[in-house]
Parts: sequence; structure tokens; C-alpha cells
Amino acid sequence: MTEFFAMGGYGAFVWPSYALALLVLGLNAWLPWRRHRKLQRQRQSDPDT
Repeated sequence: MTEFFAMGGYGAFVWPSYALALLVLGLNAWLPWRRHRKLQRQRQSDPDT
């Protein structure tokens, strides 16, 4: 199992890359969702726009 995580000596480069990719994918989903909620709240509080 440790050999799997070591990735043949490249684990120090591979695992942070996976973490960064997951972070970017998560932000790509979360940020638009947050903006959408904000715009919905603004629209509900000011229906004239």
C-alpha cells in the first residue's frame, strides 16, 4: 500500500496535483452556485429589476 502512495518516488508530485485538480473542480461548481443564490436573493428583494 505504501508503494501505491509513493507512486514510484513521484508521490510528492502526483498527490498534490490530484488535490489541486479537485480544488479547481470544486471551485468550478461552488462559485457559480453561490453567485446564482446571491442573484436569486437580490431578485427577490427587488422585483423591479
